[in-house]
Amino acid sequence: MVSGNHETGRNASATMIVGEKGRIGAIVDVSSRIGKEEILAMHMAIEDFNSLSNQNFSLVIRDSRNDPNLAALAAKDLITVQQVQALIGPQTWEMASVVAEVGNENQIPVLALANEIPKWATERSKFLVQASPSQLNQMRAIAGIVSSGDWHLVNVIYEDSDLSTNGVFLYLVHALKDVGAEVGQFVGLSQFDSDLFSELEKLRRGSSRIFVVHMSFKLALRLFEIANEMGMMGKDYVWITTDSFTSLVHSFNVSINSILQGVVGVKSYISERNPPYHEFYLRFCQRFRLEHFDEHNNEPGVFAVQAYDAAKTAALAMSEIQDKGNDLLDKIKLTDFQGLGGKIQFKDRKLAPADTFQIINVIGRSYRDLGFWSDKLGFSQDLQENSSSSLLMKELDNVFWPGGSLKTPRGWVVPTDSAPLRIGVPTNSMFKQYVRVEEDPTGNNLTFNGLAIDLFKAMLDYLPFAPHVFCPFNGTYNDLVKEIYLKNFDAAIGDIAITTKRIGHAEFTHPYSEVGLVMIVPTRKDTSNKALLFTKPFTVTMWILIAVVTAYNGFVVWFIERNHCPEHQGSMFDQAGAMLCSSFTTLFSLHGNRRHH
Repeated sequence: MVSGNHETGRNASATMIVGEKGRIGAIVDVSSRIGKEEILAMHMAIEDFNSLSNQNFSLVIRDSRNDPNLAALAAKDLITVQQVQALIGPQTWEMASVVAEVGNENQIPVLALANEIPKWATERSKFLVQASPSQLNQMRAIAGIVSSGDWHLVNVIYEDSDLSTNGVFLYLVHALKDVGAEVGQFVGLSQFDSDLFSELEKLRRGSSRIFVVHMSFKLALRLFEIANEMGMMGKDYVWITTDSFTSLVHSFNVSINSILQGVVGVKSYISERNPPYHEFYLRFCQRFRLEHFDEHNNEPGVFAVQAYDAAKTAALAMSEIQDKGNDLLDKIKLTDFQGLGGKIQFKDRKLAPADTFQIINVIGRSYRDLGFWSDKLGFSQDLQENSSSSLLMKELDNVFWPGGSLKTPRGWVVPTDSAPLRIGVPTNSMFKQYVRVEEDPTGNNLTFNGLAIDLFKAMLDYLPFAPHVFCPFNGTYNDLVKEIYLKNFDAAIGDIAITTKRIGHAEFTHPYSEVGLVMIVPTRKDTSNKALLFTKPFTVTMWILIAVVTAYNGFVVWFIERNHCPEHQGSMFDQAGAMLCSSFTTLFSLHGNRRHH
């Protein structure tokens, strides 16, 4: 590919073209989608700069073939033969590190496009400049996704050839810890691994169904293809991809998207409201379609934007100074302009880290933008300061999870290779309401009931425990707890008091009730009929007894006074009324003379 004075051939002449002011070298993987976007973007950057500033810089491309050794040889050729004044390095830290060594030896600034560069690397390589923003903050976005699903155990699958992952995963571990989650397994894979199936099978046997994938495009796609064949891209699984894979989602064809259904990804954000980017976008799509008609999509990704800004950075610095080495490096460090992807300004030879990401969901023939995650707002539908935001994904559009479900997966299953838990249960409990062991009517099996049993079963609905079996135990409670210490039981349940002796053999859960003074009262029936509340102090039998005694007292009074008191004489109806009246007066009235002390 040749555009103007931009040389890409291996045997390009080292002689400067007449009127040519300087050369910029670039090392890319020419055959990859990232490489294709970077090459076109850098060509466009140099062309735009030359036309606007009346300069005549040229771009010389070398193919790394994704090999660090070839990248080092390409760097030496560009510096010694092509006499470039600055190098734009490859995407991965492995290749960027060897190119930086060559640049450092020859005092040629290297603008690395690797997202993560260890701090010690910039300290050791004076001429190394990180020309792409750090993506570490995406780990906080991933932790937010994990927290939104109320998941607590995550498996991380990564490319073990990427030496920058140590710092990345340290950041991820801390971010997960902040939301109450942790990493169950770190699984490192290589593009040379022939048996990805066995590694995925080990993960499938475990309990966690949450997977974070941090890999290059080729290896990640291979991983997803095998996972799909194993049925691991279906219901109950959750796959979260990092920017290194997700930022190429615009280039995926239908066959790739059919494998990735339900995948949630974190993607670098580029503001499309930026007028220069919009103009670049239109020109890029037109030229990319002509040069790469075999590609499914012609849109530029974040890698094209970063390459454009890096090439413009080198050209700006070279236009202000003829020399190379320290003087050119100093000019690069003083760079300050608004690039396509944001502010281009270096601090300690690094750009400010990215703090905003898009959250996408692969569904159907393409993908959906669910919303954003930003350092300031958390999750939100847009990036306006007054927009609704949350630390959880509830502010975003609904997610279609693997299997096509809108319901958030539980995130764990019972491990297929785990032995059942052996749960000791006392058979001689004094409080049958807590635990009761009985034989069924056939006498062949035991049934386990009670509050402790019910609580244990309810707990299992929320925890990834293996199947369990209840084991009756007829010894003392001290011996029962000691069986846990001896590994004969995995746990014990029942009305087991916490004592000093027992606590040395096992850990105890919280008591059934809070510590303190409590009152146990029987449950009461509905008292909505308040007119009868006065009857509640006594039982029905007691009320009947009171009525009988009262009637008897009235009868005795009537019988004694019937011949002496005119009120107790007359018809039978009058005498019955007088007797009833006497019954109540003897109950509530004072008879006889009032006594005084």
